[in-house]
Amino acid sequence: MGKDVIVACDFASAEQTFAFLDKFQGRKPFVKIGMELYYAEGPSIVKEIKKRGHKIFLDLKLHDIPNTVKKSMAVLSNLDVDITNLHAGGTIRMMEAAIEGLTRPDGTRPLLIAVTQLTSTDQESMEKDLLIKEPIDKVVMHYAHNAKLAGLDGVVCSPLEAGKVHEICGKEFLTITPGVRFADGDVGDQKRVMTPAQAKEIGSDYIVVGRPITAAEDPVAAYERCIKEFVD
Repeated sequence: MGKDVIVACDFASAEQTFAFLDKFQGRKPFVKIGMELYYAEGPSIVKEIKKRGHKIFLDLKLHDIPNTVKKSMAVLSNLDVDITNLHAGGTIRMMEAAIEGLTRPDGTRPLLIAVTQLTSTDQESMEKDLLIKEPIDKVVMHYAHNAKLAGLDGVVCSPLEAGKVHEICGKEFLTITPGVRFADGDVGDQKRVMTPAQAKEIGSDYIVVGRPITAAEDPVAAYERCIKEFVD
């Protein structure tokens, strides 16, 4: 897969989701299904969006004991998503178990990506809330390296860290970067943000864009603007 824009469909229902996706009559965007929508609608929403021809990033961020994650990934592998993820903080052993569970009998599997630190986390909250005293850049790179050691395909990270991740883990190790906003947009509750053009410049492989597209007056135009700035 080459560079692409993934649209975060952070809606509360199938009705809202399909009202949004129905606006796209031409190019079908790569979509992210997060916890809110998945917990509201279950696996059926994944199957229906897939049937409509969209690629899917199933963003459930698994984090549990290795055996539980392995069994859960085995279930998710049957949904035919393109990318799914977990928390790198669950340890290398948990990530290795996830790969085992996600791999189908024929050897195929979706891409598996690890979350390093959430884009809402900054140095202060990491130290105060998580008692992690190391610099956030060092923590992110350590988690990314662990994910590579475990056999994962890449990480979710801030666009500010994408270039460094590629330096440490190689060009083939994917970086999926949320926290992307247009230069003239609102940053919301994201602490570490960048524009699509800047994310392209720094080497992000995929950007995840939510409200700048889903809450836009013209979502299709906003999506095409993202594609133009990041992919074309």
